[in-house]
Amino acid sequence: MSSGKLFLIPTTIAESTQHSVIPSSVIEALKYIDHFLAEDIRTARRYLSSLKIYDSIEPLHFSVLNKETRVQDLPELFAPIREGKNIGVLSESGCPGIADPGALAARYAHQHGIQVIPLTGPSSILLALMASGLTGQNFAFHGYLPIDGKESTEAIRSFEKESRSKRQTQIFIETPYRNNAMAGNLLKALHEDTLLCIAIDITGKDESIITKPVKAWRKDKPELPKSPAVFLFLA
Repeated sequence: MSSGKLFLIPTTIAESTQHSVIPSSVIEALKYIDHFLAEDIRTARRYLSSLKIYDSIEPLHFSVLNKETRVQDLPELFAPIREGKNIGVLSESGCPGIADPGALAARYAHQHGIQVIPLTGPSSILLALMASGLTGQNFAFHGYLPIDGKESTEAIRSFEKESRSKRQTQIFIETPYRNNAMAGNLLKALHEDTLLCIAIDITGKDESIITKPVKAWRKDKPELPKSPAVFLFLA
């Protein structure tokens, strides 16, 4: 029996956008997958149900793959693939494997000769970079900055120095309730001529992607909503 394949299944990054941002190729692939690895089974079931692919999602099989998953847990999670069945990896938001535990599953698949198939879908990180007007030729994604204000300021200044020397766009994300704290730290630490992009609710009804120099942001300090955000800058 041939082994199954590992499909990386994109999800929405804004509410109620599945019919506008999820390509038909994803819908078609999902018709042949009934085993899934997901960060949160409840939201994964709700997402698949919203796509209206299955008569019922009750026969589908779900296992948890999250930041607590250990390497030694993976052989059991991959058992369906050894039986010739495909497995789909679902992120909580966007594309699996990008700032996401799905990378662990993809790595394991490569180590064991299992084909990994990434499917096209929305990624807030890449969409923000595309729309920012900042360089996409050389960029670095740093995930979350330190919560401590002093440590965050030090990190920002270090990355700004790197941005200037390498002509490199620096990219960060933040927990929605800390958006304004993040923006404040950036405006405090960055040079006034550094270009800063703040991208909010990408693909959603309140989408806002604005790039301007830090000195312009300081004159009109933003009051950001508690929505998913991506922050980018180029010195």
